[in-house]
Amino acid sequence: MDFLPAAHTWSPHLILIDADYADSVAFDLTVNFERMIGRRIPPADLPKWLDCLTLDGGLRPGDNSVQAVFVHRADSTKLRNFRPADFAADLDGKAFRDNLGEFTLHSVAMEGPLSPADFFAEAFETLLTSTQIRRLMVVADMDRHFDRLRRLAERAPEVEGREVTLFAMAPLPGSRAFRSEILGYSLMAALGIGSDEIQAG
Repeated sequence: MDFLPAAHTWSPHLILIDADYADSVAFDLTVNFERMIGRRIPPADLPKWLDCLTLDGGLRPGDNSVQAVFVHRADSTKLRNFRPADFAADLDGKAFRDNLGEFTLHSVAMEGPLSPADFFAEAFETLLTSTQIRRLMVVADMDRHFDRLRRLAERAPEVEGREVTLFAMAPLPGSRAFRSEILGYSLMAALGIGSDEIQAG
């Protein structure tokens, strides 16, 4: 599945993101925490979110190369709860660098005969077959997709030293094929929600 025509070489560290799902979770957190802490919460800082995701996924500061792939519905043109937001103008083919390394961004519309669920699963399976990727991090609706992604991860060919991390809003059942992390922590950091505010609220 050549779902990234411009990228035939993968970075060692790659984040596969269901952008519509991530956007909906950011919206829910914003609504809930604005009510709880009594102030307006601005859109999430996208580069900061990617930094937090990769740190939670085990990456450490250095001269790293990271790709972030935003998979989205064909009729979706931008993220509504992040900045920057526009898939074509702000994300696809853009890059930024910080103390974790260089991040290159790609946006991919889910087009063609596959359902969105099938498209995302095939993208995940394609990345699992790459021997170039050492750290694969995945943000998706695990309530809907976990069983399928778990099966794909568990039957994927082993790549020495590779780590797969699935991000979810609640702990996932354990497996030797992947580790899991809580998605909400990185999103709260990107939304500027501090632990002191939560305790006070």
